[in-house]
Amino acid sequence: MSLATIFPAIMCGGSGTRLWPLSRALFPKQFLPLVNKTSMLQDTLVRLPELKNEPVFICNEEHRFLLAEQVRQLGYKNHSILLEPEGRNTAPAIALAAIDALAKDDDALLLVLAADHVIKDEQAFHVAIEQASIAAQQGKLVTFGIVPTHAETGYGYIKKGSEQQQGAFSVAQFVEKPNQQVANEYLSSGEYLWNSGMFLFKAQRYLEELQKYRPDILESCQKSMKNTQQDLDFVRPNKSDFLSCANESIDYAVMEKTDSAVVIPLDAGWSDVGSYSALWDVCDQDENSNVLKGDVIAQQTSSSYIHSQHKLVATLGVENLVVIDTPDAVLVADKDKVQDVKNIVAQLKVENRSEASLHREVYRPWGKYDSIDMGERFQVKRITVKSGAKLSVQMHHHRAEHWIVVSGTAKVTIDEKTVLLSENQSAYIPIGAVHALENPGKLPLEMIEVQSGSYLGEDDIVRFEDRYGRAE
Repeated sequence: MSLATIFPAIMCGGSGTRLWPLSRALFPKQFLPLVNKTSMLQDTLVRLPELKNEPVFICNEEHRFLLAEQVRQLGYKNHSILLEPEGRNTAPAIALAAIDALAKDDDALLLVLAADHVIKDEQAFHVAIEQASIAAQQGKLVTFGIVPTHAETGYGYIKKGSEQQQGAFSVAQFVEKPNQQVANEYLSSGEYLWNSGMFLFKAQRYLEELQKYRPDILESCQKSMKNTQQDLDFVRPNKSDFLSCANESIDYAVMEKTDSAVVIPLDAGWSDVGSYSALWDVCDQDENSNVLKGDVIAQQTSSSYIHSQHKLVATLGVENLVVIDTPDAVLVADKDKVQDVKNIVAQLKVENRSEASLHREVYRPWGKYDSIDMGERFQVKRITVKSGAKLSVQMHHHRAEHWIVVSGTAKVTIDEKTVLLSENQSAYIPIGAVHALENPGKLPLEMIEVQSGSYLGEDDIVRFEDRYGRAE
């Protein structure tokens, strides 16, 4: 049947704490190229069947420019990006997407996907979507249950009921994450599937069921979508209305209560890549069962995941290890203990350390910067500004800056004076000077910035004008 009415709804939240230090709060796993050369978000989009409608993305404030840039790279132009003022779990997020889709098509089907899953067998995935669309057109709320490959204790499960039609089964029961013994029983019974968190249903049917079981959530979401604010590529639901919404998952709010739920088994090489052991499992391994990424020499090493972003990593006489090197952190862990990496992140947050949320290389809507050196009263950054991009008009109370152009052309404004700088030329910005930086050229602008002063924090920025909506 035609898939013309399907609107993909891509959930882009989550921080991926168990994949630290690759995944950080401000650059989480869905935006990283962990399995392929493209990011997991981009992989999610590329594997979609050919659909008439472009996706709606549900994202938070902090990741909006990362999302917009990665979507732009794939050539999307008519998509929607809904910015949640604050995360309220999946039931409200999906309600926002359903309301957005219904504004475009009264008969819209909503295909709800996470941005950070791996699905290796795309053909099987497409077949499951076609089967689900038939049931959805008949008013069913379809969830995709993963055919389990082992007794997993990290997932919730769905117990299949009787077969309804073309591979769709009634849902006998949703069950929480089991202990090992119960997981073994689930696997041997053949009656249970992993709960993937992927769905397909008519947008209107979902809102009808939400009205029936959680009218408070629906009311908050409808109010917030009646008073949206357009900001560049982003749609901002009304903040006060949305923050009044309860925090509830779609399973608790609707799927466990409705009599219209069905499940379609999906056997397509699925993984939510929730840990380094899961990442090791889905990546190509060498003859010693190692996954090696970056500059790595592994001798007498087996069953390990070794990833170097920054320097040569060499291992000798080890097995079953995870070794992750980034410019500002190194993780060495037993592969059987990687579920506990989140405890390291929790400790970093307690100690208020930046490594919990930021990489040394930080992305901004205009480009990126890399903090390559710092001391008590200085910091050195390597700055890359995209063609045509401009940093905010700003000033600093506590630091002066020297800018040295390495390549490209810089348009520099300091107070009332504007100059063009080319390779090997420089500018000095005194404390308190109002200044701006722009790349008017066709090539990326590469610069070295040397900051000096009594305080060098990123919060010592007073923005007067900004293309990206960040001005005070």
